Amino acid sequence: MHEYPITEQIVKIASDKAKENNARKVTRIALVVGEYSGFIGESIQMYFDIISKGTICEGAFLEIEKIKAKWYCPACDIYYLRQPFSFACPQCGKDGEPTSIGKEFYVKNIEVET
Repeated sequence: MHEYPITEQIVKIASDKAKENNARKVTRIALVVGEYSGFIGESIQMYFDIISKGTICEGAFLEIEKIKAKWYCPACDIYYLRQPFSFACPQCGKDGEPTSIGKEFYVKNIEVET
């Protein structure tokens, strides 16, 4: 349920930007949502459909780009996708380190109709 307030902010950001640019309607909002961001794209979509009703964003297409979390192996100097139940680097087998890749959450792009 913590997607509700963040979705309210997405609608506010898109609405404000559209109004700043004298747009009639927001037609598309592109989001980037990392696997480890703590947010679920499907929940954001559900709340967006509800929250955007009656706003300049109503009917806009919500595009959600999902970013997989990557780990880093300092021994091999590579980034990799962690396998379930393992932290091991696929090249050397040593445990890797978490990174910030996959924690992203931001509005990437807003398209409007003028």
